[in-house]
Amino acid sequence: MKTLKRRRMENKTDYGIRIKLLKAEVPRVIFRKSGRYIIAQYATSNEARDNIVTGVTSNILSKYGWPEDMIGSLKSLPASYLTGFFLGKKIIERELKTPIVDIGMIRNVNKGRAFSFIKGLVDAGVGIKCSEESFPSEERIKGKNLKRDFSIFFGRIKSKIEENTVATSFKGKIEENSSNERQDVVRKRDRVKGKIKEK
Repeated sequence: MKTLKRRRMENKTDYGIRIKLLKAEVPRVIFRKSGRYIIAQYATSNEARDNIVTGVTSNILSKYGWPEDMIGSLKSLPASYLTGFFLGKKIIERELKTPIVDIGMIRNVNKGRAFSFIKGLVDAGVGIKCSEESFPSEERIKGKNLKRDFSIFFGRIKSKIEENTVATSFKGKIEENSSNERQDVVRKRDRVKGKIKEK
């Protein structure tokens, strides 16, 4: 009789799928769903050990305008998309290698949360190949089908994520340029000191 590993018995890890993903030897975007949030991580692996490079939960959307009276919907299709979009922007900003998607033990249902998440990654600029037919409709992604039309909030949150990414990227370039300028000043000063000593 074959003994199942604990995480397999708890429906947390499908080791057959995990081995295939590890053999691909490329980074993974891990998509998981808890009782309250969508959880997403960009991970690399070394000898079957995961190294989490960056990650985010859908709770971050509260900082971008997600309405307080809809906190219970932070694992919905719109939340899945926006979480993927947010993580995708971080991947592009940090110039990380294009990953494959790991949805673990979550049922692979077309037009479901996982594919809404992947759509967010793709729209952020991450080059993941996925059939457009698998994605939910734009109406469902924006939350027009919810009890309360979420589409207005959706547009605002997505715009704020884009604005934040641009601002962070711009700030990073300024800091990089400032650092380069300081290094140039130091090099010039050292050259001048060297010439003075020679005299």
